[in-house]
Amino acid sequence: MIALSLAEIAAVVGGQTHDIPDTSVQVTGPVVRDSREVVPGTLFVAFVGERVDGHDFAAQVVEAGAVAVLASRPVGVPAIVVDDVQEALGALARHVVERLGATLVALTGSAGKTSTKDLIAQVLGGKAPTVFTPGSLNNEIGLPLTALSATEETKFLVLEMGARGIGHIRYLAGLTPPKVGLVLNVGSAHIGEFGGREQIAQAKGELVESLPSAADGGAAILNADDPLVRAMASRTKAKVVLFGESAEADVRAENVRLTDSGQPSFRLHTPSGASDVTMRLYGEHHVSNALAAAAVAHELGMSATEIATALSGAGTLSRWRMEVTERPDGVTIVNDAYNANPESVRAALRALVAMGKGRRTWAVLGKMAELGDEALAEHDAVGRLAVRLNVSKLVAVGGIEASWLQLGAYNEGSWGEESVHVSDAQAAIDLLRKQLRPGDVVLVKASRSVGLERVAQTLAEAGTEGEVSAR
Repeated sequence: MIALSLAEIAAVVGGQTHDIPDTSVQVTGPVVRDSREVVPGTLFVAFVGERVDGHDFAAQVVEAGAVAVLASRPVGVPAIVVDDVQEALGALARHVVERLGATLVALTGSAGKTSTKDLIAQVLGGKAPTVFTPGSLNNEIGLPLTALSATEETKFLVLEMGARGIGHIRYLAGLTPPKVGLVLNVGSAHIGEFGGREQIAQAKGELVESLPSAADGGAAILNADDPLVRAMASRTKAKVVLFGESAEADVRAENVRLTDSGQPSFRLHTPSGASDVTMRLYGEHHVSNALAAAAVAHELGMSATEIATALSGAGTLSRWRMEVTERPDGVTIVNDAYNANPESVRAALRALVAMGKGRRTWAVLGKMAELGDEALAEHDAVGRLAVRLNVSKLVAVGGIEASWLQLGAYNEGSWGEESVHVSDAQAAIDLLRKQLRPGDVVLVKASRSVGLERVAQTLAEAGTEGEVSAR
């Protein structure tokens, strides 16, 4: 964070100082909510959680070097006490962002946010110092904490924004007002909470409504291939830039293909030129993510050649998102178990098939959460798709939703041993340990609550002859 005195921070957040001998002392380190992340100069934010109360760690964090605690009650050590810690954190983030000279880029969408954010960060990071959301910390706490990690040297601040209802993105954009806003897509993620795709579009479009006008440098980057996103052009005063495979897109891809290993390659076209891209990531769905990143970077002054070079060199920054492990025995494990929705599962299945040409493929899938009334139909459709794509083996893991996956596969023509329903992650591990053989490709994917990353990690760490079937 930029250096601020405790007196300045108290004024910004409207708090009272307690047990602070000298309010001119500055916070020179990070702002954190996890006591394990405290270093000298830190401001520790004490949240009250369901199981842990951050106030209980106040003495410990000060002893470890924290300058003070942002708290909702006095804690016996230097503290700034406020009525609402989350509101105060947001106010501090807004103040710091206004002080910085950085260009703020915000993005949202139903699928691909984190992968695209990681691409943008790597592309812009090659141009100038860039701070970006770690992992998927895209809510009312994670977003301001990310913004507060920026310093005077930061030129680009890339923030992922999530939403579970109308008004959420409007709130986040108010904390960290973006200059460039990117909307990737409107899909089925959280459709059970929102009530429909139109409501999701309404919520995601709050981002482009928050942007400054075109005359003030605002730019709305919209997916030309998604009608609900493209329609958001009427909701913004900012300059509209379209990306996608549509001929009408300002930034588009031509000659899209997958390499023999399943990595996308295409010709990138921008308003100022064209260049070829071959990505290190796996799956054709990353083409859209790459085009979104390219549109942002081009709007911020990068050439097609610079962008293509950066995209071709970009890797995976966030764990459990198409993480590929090649075992010594020739088995390939694709850990995409961080989260799942119908769009991302379909994309992952297609990537699996592309990676597994000439090899035996396994799709280890679990529940896709928060689909509401569409849950049965969507799980059934994914099971059917696995069969249509000729995935060799489908392992559906978990409860009722997994049984719908397996039933969809069965009804599509997967009889025999081509699909199976197992009770939990351990059962999946036991099955795969017995039946995997050298050269197999295994995709593991489900909503985060299912915890299938354990399957992927256990299999990736195996690779000994004793754990691979000799068949």
